[in-house]
Amino acid sequence: MSSSEQNMAEEESKPLNFIPEVILKKRKSNEAWALRKKAQLERSNFQPNKNKDATIKKPEDFVIQYRNMELDLIRMKRRVKRKLPQLNSDSKPLIVIRIHGKNDMHPKTRKNLYSLGLRRVFNAVFLKPSDGVLAKLQRVEPFVTYGYPNLKSIKELIYKKGHMKIEKRKVPLTDNNIVEQELGKYGIVCIEDMVHQIYNVGPHFKEVIQLMWPFDLNKPVGGLTGSKTLFKDGGDSGNREDVINELISKMN
Repeated sequence: MSSSEQNMAEEESKPLNFIPEVILKKRKSNEAWALRKKAQLERSNFQPNKNKDATIKKPEDFVIQYRNMELDLIRMKRRVKRKLPQLNSDSKPLIVIRIHGKNDMHPKTRKNLYSLGLRRVFNAVFLKPSDGVLAKLQRVEPFVTYGYPNLKSIKELIYKKGHMKIEKRKVPLTDNNIVEQELGKYGIVCIEDMVHQIYNVGPHFKEVIQLMWPFDLNKPVGGLTGSKTLFKDGGDSGNREDVINELISKMN
Protein backbone atom coordinates (compact mmCIF):
# COMPACT_ATOMS: atom_id res chain seq x y z
CA MET A 1 0.00 0.00 0.00
CA SER A 2 1.36 3.39 -0.97
CA SER A 3 1.84 6.12 1.62
CA SER A 4 -0.99 8.23 0.15
CA GLU A 5 -3.40 5.32 0.29
CA GLN A 6 -2.33 4.64 3.88
CA ASN A 7 -3.05 8.30 4.92
CA MET A 8 -6.50 8.19 3.32
CA ALA A 9 -7.29 5.02 5.17
CA GLU A 10 -6.22 6.56 8.47
CA GLU A 11 -8.36 9.67 7.88
CA GLU A 12 -11.39 7.53 7.06
CA SER A 13 -10.84 5.51 10.22
CA LYS A 14 -10.82 8.66 12.46
CA PRO A 15 -14.13 9.28 14.30
CA LEU A 16 -16.13 12.35 13.26
CA ASN A 17 -16.23 15.29 15.70
CA PHE A 18 -19.50 15.03 17.60
CA ILE A 19 -21.32 18.31 18.47
CA PRO A 20 -23.97 17.88 21.16
CA GLU A 21 -27.53 18.71 20.16
CA VAL A 22 -27.78 21.28 23.00
CA ILE A 23 -24.91 23.31 21.54
CA LEU A 24 -26.40 23.14 18.05
CA LYS A 25 -29.73 24.43 19.36
CA LYS A 26 -27.96 27.23 21.23
CA ARG A 27 -26.06 28.27 18.11
CA LYS A 28 -29.30 28.32 16.14
CA SER A 29 -30.99 30.39 18.85
CA ASN A 30 -28.09 32.87 18.94
CA GLU A 31 -28.15 33.24 15.17
CA ALA A 32 -31.89 33.88 15.24
CA TRP A 33 -31.46 36.48 18.00
CA ALA A 34 -28.69 38.20 16.00
CA LEU A 35 -30.92 38.38 12.93
CA ARG A 36 -33.82 39.84 14.97
CA LYS A 37 -31.48 42.42 16.55
CA LYS A 38 -30.12 43.42 13.16
CA ALA A 39 -33.66 43.87 11.83
CA GLN A 40 -34.60 46.02 14.85
CA LEU A 41 -31.56 48.25 14.36
CA GLU A 42 -32.34 48.67 10.67
CA ARG A 43 -35.94 49.62 11.47
CA SER A 44 -34.85 52.10 14.17
CA ASN A 45 -32.53 53.82 11.68
CA PHE A 46 -35.44 54.53 9.38
CA GLN A 47 -38.16 55.27 11.93
CA PRO A 48 -38.35 58.81 13.41
CA ASN A 49 -37.67 59.10 17.13
CA LYS A 50 -40.86 60.37 18.74
CA ASN A 51 -39.02 61.59 21.84
CA LYS A 52 -36.65 63.66 19.71
CA ASP A 53 -39.57 65.21 17.88
CA ALA A 54 -41.18 66.09 21.21
CA THR A 55 -38.13 68.09 22.32
CA ILE A 56 -37.82 70.10 19.10
CA LYS A 57 -39.05 73.64 19.70
CA LYS A 58 -41.21 75.46 17.21
CA PRO A 59 -40.11 78.90 15.94
CA GLU A 60 -42.90 80.57 17.91
CA ASP A 61 -41.54 79.00 21.12
CA PHE A 62 -38.26 80.83 20.61
CA VAL A 63 -40.12 84.08 19.94
CA ILE A 64 -42.09 83.73 23.19
CA GLN A 65 -38.92 82.87 25.12
CA TYR A 66 -37.11 85.91 23.69
CA ARG A 67 -40.01 88.23 24.53
CA ASN A 68 -40.13 86.89 28.10
CA MET A 69 -36.40 87.51 28.49
CA GLU A 70 -36.68 91.07 27.19
CA LEU A 71 -39.69 91.70 29.43
CA ASP A 72 -37.67 90.42 32.39
CA LEU A 73 -34.91 92.95 31.59
CA ILE A 74 -37.41 95.82 31.33
CA ARG A 75 -38.95 94.92 34.69
CA MET A 76 -35.50 94.62 36.27
CA LYS A 77 -34.61 98.14 35.11
CA ARG A 78 -37.82 99.42 36.68
CA ARG A 79 -37.08 97.66 39.98
CA VAL A 80 -33.55 99.04 40.33
CA LYS A 81 -34.96 102.57 40.15
CA ARG A 82 -36.95 101.90 43.32
CA LYS A 83 -35.60 102.55 46.76
CA LEU A 84 -33.79 99.58 48.27
CA PRO A 85 -35.99 97.44 50.54
CA GLN A 86 -35.63 98.14 54.23
CA LEU A 87 -34.72 95.29 56.57
CA ASN A 88 -35.73 95.07 60.20
CA SER A 89 -32.17 94.37 61.29
CA ASP A 90 -28.70 94.13 59.79
CA SER A 91 -27.59 91.94 62.68
CA LYS A 92 -29.63 88.98 61.42
CA PRO A 93 -28.55 86.70 58.58
CA LEU A 94 -30.64 86.36 55.45
CA ILE A 95 -31.48 83.13 53.72
CA VAL A 96 -32.23 83.45 50.01
CA ILE A 97 -33.99 80.65 48.12
CA ARG A 98 -34.27 80.52 44.36
CA ILE A 99 -37.83 79.48 43.51
CA HIS A 100 -38.22 80.32 39.81
CA GLY A 101 -36.35 80.79 36.60
CA LYS A 102 -35.20 78.59 33.76
CA ASN A 103 -35.73 79.89 30.23
CA ASP A 104 -37.77 83.00 30.96
CA MET A 105 -34.99 85.14 32.45
CA HIS A 106 -32.60 87.60 30.86
CA PRO A 107 -28.87 86.72 30.94
CA LYS A 108 -28.31 89.65 33.32
CA THR A 109 -30.79 88.13 35.76
CA ARG A 110 -29.04 84.77 35.51
CA LYS A 111 -25.67 86.44 36.12
CA ASN A 112 -26.98 88.06 39.31
CA LEU A 113 -28.44 84.76 40.53
CA TYR A 114 -25.14 83.00 39.88
CA SER A 115 -23.22 85.72 41.74
CA LEU A 116 -25.42 84.99 44.76
CA GLY A 117 -24.61 81.28 44.46
CA LEU A 118 -28.10 80.38 43.23
CA ARG A 119 -27.36 78.38 40.10
CA ARG A 120 -30.39 76.09 40.28
CA VAL A 121 -34.03 76.28 41.33
CA PHE A 122 -34.41 75.48 45.06
CA ASN A 123 -30.80 76.37 45.84
CA ALA A 124 -30.49 78.34 49.09
CA VAL A 125 -27.68 80.41 50.61
CA PHE A 126 -27.06 82.42 53.77
CA LEU A 127 -26.06 86.05 53.21
CA LYS A 128 -25.02 88.97 55.37
CA PRO A 129 -27.36 91.94 54.78
CA SER A 130 -25.75 94.88 52.97
CA ASP A 131 -26.72 97.46 50.37
CA GLY A 132 -24.91 95.43 47.72
CA VAL A 133 -26.81 92.26 48.61
CA LEU A 134 -30.13 94.11 48.71
CA ALA A 135 -29.43 95.65 45.29
CA LYS A 136 -28.87 92.18 43.82
CA LEU A 137 -32.00 90.84 45.49
CA GLN A 138 -33.96 93.69 43.97
CA ARG A 139 -32.73 92.73 40.50
CA VAL A 140 -33.71 89.07 40.86
CA GLU A 141 -36.77 89.60 43.05
CA PRO A 142 -39.31 87.62 40.96
CA PHE A 143 -37.07 84.54 41.06
CA VAL A 144 -36.21 84.39 44.76
CA THR A 145 -37.72 84.58 48.20
CA TYR A 146 -35.83 85.50 51.34
CA GLY A 147 -36.14 86.27 55.02
CA TYR A 148 -34.69 85.81 58.49
CA PRO A 149 -33.92 82.20 59.42
CA ASN A 150 -34.23 81.38 63.11
CA LEU A 151 -31.67 79.33 65.03
CA LYS A 152 -33.70 76.13 64.60
CA SER A 153 -33.88 76.52 60.80
CA ILE A 154 -30.16 77.26 60.49
CA LYS A 155 -29.20 74.33 62.67
CA GLU A 156 -31.47 71.84 60.90
CA LEU A 157 -30.35 72.97 57.45
CA ILE A 158 -26.66 72.66 58.26
CA TYR A 159 -26.96 69.31 60.01
CA LYS A 160 -29.28 67.81 57.40
CA LYS A 161 -28.14 69.34 54.10
CA GLY A 162 -24.82 71.03 54.87
CA HIS A 163 -21.83 70.51 52.56
CA MET A 164 -18.42 72.17 52.46
CA LYS A 165 -16.20 73.10 49.51
CA ILE A 166 -12.87 71.36 49.98
CA GLU A 167 -10.47 71.45 47.04
CA LYS A 168 -13.45 72.04 44.71
CA ARG A 169 -15.15 68.92 46.06
CA LYS A 170 -18.58 68.75 47.70
CA VAL A 171 -17.99 67.15 51.10
CA PRO A 172 -20.90 66.30 53.48
CA LEU A 173 -20.72 68.28 56.69
CA THR A 174 -20.81 65.34 59.09
CA ASP A 175 -17.43 65.46 60.81
CA ASN A 176 -16.15 68.07 63.27
CA ASN A 177 -12.60 67.17 62.24
CA ILE A 178 -13.26 68.64 58.79
CA VAL A 179 -14.56 71.85 60.37
CA GLU A 180 -11.51 72.19 62.61
CA GLN A 181 -9.17 71.47 59.72
CA GLU A 182 -10.71 74.19 57.51
CA LEU A 183 -11.82 76.79 60.08
CA GLY A 184 -9.80 76.02 63.20
CA LYS A 185 -7.56 79.06 62.66
CA TYR A 186 -10.65 81.22 63.32
CA GLY A 187 -11.51 79.35 66.52
CA ILE A 188 -14.30 77.43 64.77
CA VAL A 189 -13.77 73.76 65.58
CA CYS A 190 -17.21 72.13 65.25
CA ILE A 191 -20.49 72.32 63.36
CA GLU A 192 -22.16 74.03 66.32
CA ASP A 193 -19.59 76.85 66.07
CA MET A 194 -20.55 77.31 62.42
CA VAL A 195 -24.23 77.48 63.33
CA HIS A 196 -23.61 80.26 65.85
CA GLN A 197 -21.33 82.21 63.49
CA ILE A 198 -24.13 82.27 60.94
CA TYR A 199 -26.99 82.97 63.34
CA ASN A 200 -25.15 85.82 65.10
CA VAL A 201 -23.54 87.13 61.87
CA GLY A 202 -20.27 86.67 63.73
CA PRO A 203 -16.83 88.09 62.87
CA HIS A 204 -16.05 85.05 60.72
CA PHE A 205 -19.44 84.79 59.02
CA LYS A 206 -17.80 85.42 55.64
CA GLU A 207 -15.18 82.69 56.09
CA VAL A 208 -17.85 80.16 57.09
CA ILE A 209 -20.15 81.03 54.18
CA GLN A 210 -17.34 80.90 51.64
CA LEU A 211 -16.73 77.27 52.58
CA MET A 212 -20.41 76.32 52.46
CA TRP A 213 -21.91 74.70 49.37
CA PRO A 214 -25.36 76.10 48.39
CA PHE A 215 -28.13 74.05 49.99
CA ASP A 216 -30.17 71.83 47.66
CA LEU A 217 -33.68 72.08 49.07
CA ASN A 218 -36.70 69.95 48.22
CA LYS A 219 -39.67 71.20 46.26
CA PRO A 220 -42.26 72.18 48.88
CA VAL A 221 -45.55 70.32 48.77
CA GLY A 222 -48.25 72.97 48.69
CA GLY A 223 -45.77 75.61 49.78
CA LEU A 224 -45.65 77.74 46.62
CA THR A 225 -48.36 79.19 44.39
CA GLY A 226 -46.21 79.38 41.25
CA SER A 227 -46.66 83.16 41.11
CA LYS A 228 -43.82 85.67 40.76
CA THR A 229 -45.90 88.25 42.60
CA LEU A 230 -44.47 89.52 45.87
CA PHE A 231 -45.22 87.46 48.95
CA LYS A 232 -46.85 90.44 50.66
CA ASP A 233 -49.29 90.63 47.72
CA GLY A 234 -50.20 86.95 47.82
CA GLY A 235 -47.40 85.56 45.63
CA ASP A 236 -44.19 83.66 46.29
CA SER A 237 -41.29 86.03 45.73
CA GLY A 238 -39.55 88.72 47.74
CA ASN A 239 -39.18 89.29 51.47
CA ARG A 240 -41.01 86.93 53.82
CA GLU A 241 -39.23 88.17 56.94
CA ASP A 242 -39.68 85.59 59.75
CA VAL A 243 -42.33 83.65 57.80
CA ILE A 244 -39.49 82.21 55.70
CA ASN A 245 -39.01 79.62 58.45
CA GLU A 246 -42.33 77.97 57.56
CA LEU A 247 -41.14 77.52 53.97
CA ILE A 248 -37.73 76.22 55.08
CA SER A 249 -39.40 73.51 57.18
CA LYS A 250 -41.33 72.33 54.09
CA MET A 251 -38.22 72.25 51.92
CA ASN A 252 -35.65 70.75 54.30
